[in-house]
Amino acid sequence: MAKIDFGGTLETVVTRKEFSIAKARKVLKNETIAIVGYGVQGPAQALNLRDNGFKVIIGQAREFQRDWDRAVQDGWVPGKTLFDIPEAVKRGTIIQMLVSDAAQRVIWPVVKKHLKPGDALYFSHGFSIVYKDQTGVIPPRNVDVIMVAPKGSGLNVRRNFLSGAGINSSYAVEQDYTGRAEQRCLAVGIGIGSGYLFPTTFAHEVTSDLTGERGILMGALAGVMEAQYDVLRKNGHSPSEAFNETVEELTQSLIRLVDERGMDWMYANCSATAQRGALDWKPRFKKAVMPVFKELYARVKSGKECARVLSACGARNYQKLLQAELNEIGNSEMWQAGKAVRALRPKQAAKALSKSTKGVGGRQSN
Repeated sequence: MAKIDFGGTLETVVTRKEFSIAKARKVLKNETIAIVGYGVQGPAQALNLRDNGFKVIIGQAREFQRDWDRAVQDGWVPGKTLFDIPEAVKRGTIIQMLVSDAAQRVIWPVVKKHLKPGDALYFSHGFSIVYKDQTGVIPPRNVDVIMVAPKGSGLNVRRNFLSGAGINSSYAVEQDYTGRAEQRCLAVGIGIGSGYLFPTTFAHEVTSDLTGERGILMGALAGVMEAQYDVLRKNGHSPSEAFNETVEELTQSLIRLVDERGMDWMYANCSATAQRGALDWKPRFKKAVMPVFKELYARVKSGKECARVLSACGARNYQKLLQAELNEIGNSEMWQAGKAVRALRPKQAAKALSKSTKGVGGRQSN
């Protein structure tokens, strides 16, 4: 494990150098990894593990035909490496719970029934364990409970693996029955292609993750984009101009500079006018949104956001309602303009994106 200085705070991280793929294979040489759910994270983690030489099987509910068919298309063979969920849990020694959070509550009685002493119960999100009073997911004492949480969608877990970059992940051990829980956890983390792993707890992971998704990563990002786009349009700017100034320049230029060297470097490499404006307005935006983030974090920590997820995502007609909400975004002028802008990008970039996403699943459905 390496000690890294993160802005004046030393943190311990695990890199591929300290925990090689060869070491991971040795740790898991007698293990069968059962991936339960083939929706979002399932395909990416399963395919990466398989490509890295681990013994992997899939557990997928047959009634979700789309996901079952996708697994078959990806080379998983019914009766050999693809099973229904009870059979996969019976055969596995590391059981990766990669169905949606709401679905984990539903399938938990079946999974629990078929767990064996010494199995490892693996999560990629702390939700079910941290909010156990609401989910009912309470593991027996005779299994390891571990987590590896990639900091990205299944799409990028697979895409970054294929490019060789990997994606960073947090890891945690909630229960160590065998005395090998941490080694198993790190081995799987390296096996799925993590760039590096940093320690956390189930509770810290779920509060940071839910806050991040509802905040800057998705909810806040979409909200402020819509606000700026609407202001520009209402003041006479064309859809193309409004979209380019709101989204295209961010995603195709500025955020890449931030990725390379940081926000200060991006500021230093913009025009003096842009730089001055950004520095002047940054504190105003921070002051405006700070109360919202404080409220958001409090709702996550209290379990109110958990209750919202379980109530909404567990509804019988949720997929229909969800599609209506997504259609409202996709059919809006802003994102129709975005579709037109993307179509005008150089074709070579579009081909590269298509190649990197081939064979990777979409939303979680079970």
